[in-house]
Amino acid sequence: MDNNSDFQEIVEDELFEHFRFDVPKGQLLLRIDKFLMNLIPNATRNKIQNAATAGNIFVNDIPVKSNYKVKPLDVVRILLSHPPFENRVDPENIPLDIVYEDASLLLINKPAGLVVHPGHGNYTGTLVNALAYHFENLPMNSSERPGLVHRIDKDTTGLLVIAKTEAAMSHLAKQFEAKTSEREYIAIVWGNVKEEQGTIEGNIARHVKDRMQMAVFADPEIGKPAITHYKVLERFGYVTLVSCILETGRTHQIRVHMKHIGHPLFNDARYGGDLILKGTTFTKYKQFIDNCFKILPRQALHAKTLGFIHPTSGEMLRFDTELPQDMKEVIEKWRGYSKLNMVDEDE
Repeated sequence: MDNNSDFQEIVEDELFEHFRFDVPKGQLLLRIDKFLMNLIPNATRNKIQNAATAGNIFVNDIPVKSNYKVKPLDVVRILLSHPPFENRVDPENIPLDIVYEDASLLLINKPAGLVVHPGHGNYTGTLVNALAYHFENLPMNSSERPGLVHRIDKDTTGLLVIAKTEAAMSHLAKQFEAKTSEREYIAIVWGNVKEEQGTIEGNIARHVKDRMQMAVFADPEIGKPAITHYKVLERFGYVTLVSCILETGRTHQIRVHMKHIGHPLFNDARYGGDLILKGTTFTKYKQFIDNCFKILPRQALHAKTLGFIHPTSGEMLRFDTELPQDMKEVIEKWRGYSKLNMVDEDE
């Protein structure tokens, strides 16, 4: 029996896949325990080494030890003797802000802090747990997650469409894949964006060194194509309010693309936006920024508008939401600060 057959037999008879990582083309040689520590939240090197010793870490369908050095294009899997918790969805009575609902679908305005689906470190308290409580027999997407057509990050607010039938799931998923859905986000970004509008293009994949981040790669063979159209809405000198229209929907796309052109999202800790990137050295300015961060303790990003063709009626639907209160307050503070202090937009 060949290695692949052995592997399949083990998976089917004994072990369950908990993690899978496709190593990018640009990955540097790195011990697998260090590689996985960078990629799995809350993982310790000791736990990873124990998993390797127990024969639970596979590379290209072959079990490896913790000193194995990961190479470009390796396929890394972690297999354990129990099913992954994220595949188990327990109904939880979590309130939902439902913007629209009919027999085929519903629109939800997601608050900040709500994780969309269970995953490592977030097995409960997610939107999917709430959906399981409020609705029965939602269709599964390709990742076996009930109702989800797309997702937004934990600390991003705004609109999500949920499918209630298999037909709606298929129809909506095809629209998102074909890039015919309309998605507008509002963001506050660091710096004075020079152009009034523009388009950012660049393949997005996992960062080679920091696996919790995504990054833009020039090599067309690395990652997936991503396109973001942006437009300046208001300028405050040290920060800019922008509208971002997604042509594609990659993980962290707006956050990664705006950082790529030198304008990380305001208070986006993962991409360096939680530092003072523009402005003065005055103590009062630092206090002003700290106050803004306290009001808005997350990346300044809101999924404001969502449009798609209704899977049953064929009608084009567009939904719009107000900015959340935390973003409204910070925008007002920046309006006041920029007028009072006559901020030099070129600084």
